[in-house]
Amino acid sequence: MNLVLVGYMGSGKSTIGLKLSKILEYNFIDLDHYIVDNEQLTVQEIFKTKGEIYFRKLEQKYLKQIISKHEKTIIALGGGTPCFYDTMDFLNLIYEIKTIYLKTNLDILTNRLFKDTSRPLISHLKTKVDLKEFIAKHLFERSFFYNKAKIVVEANEIDKTIDSILFTLNKQSNF
Repeated sequence: MNLVLVGYMGSGKSTIGLKLSKILEYNFIDLDHYIVDNEQLTVQEIFKTKGEIYFRKLEQKYLKQIISKHEKTIIALGGGTPCFYDTMDFLNLIYEIKTIYLKTNLDILTNRLFKDTSRPLISHLKTKVDLKEFIAKHLFERSFFYNKAKIVVEANEIDKTIDSILFTLNKQSNF
């Protein structure tokens, strides 16, 4: 069984995934870090030199590679990964995968991301108001894909989110 965490950037996919992997004794893979390790370029460098579409193709390639090679793994996807190609439908068709949407409040996302200049999609935004508007628009566009996840949990507080995920997984007889 693999768990795949989806949600907007700053929703806690990497933080929650790492903590959850220790509790469940699963491996943990952050898709963005996996891409950086394999491509020997940062996400920002890939966006800048090869473009977003190229990066989205890499996401698909490496996600399929991870799924085919790893079991008992928690995979944190990039915020846009579920929104390209048929990613959510593909993941949800695989019985051994549970997709989990970490649904996070707009204000919390804005506060978490405001000082983070490492993310290519938001690095040009200089005010909290601009960032909040950008996130709101993106969440509106992406929520259709995120909500396809098999499990949806509120991810406003990390410890409560982990408890919610564990509770939901324990309720499901096939976990």
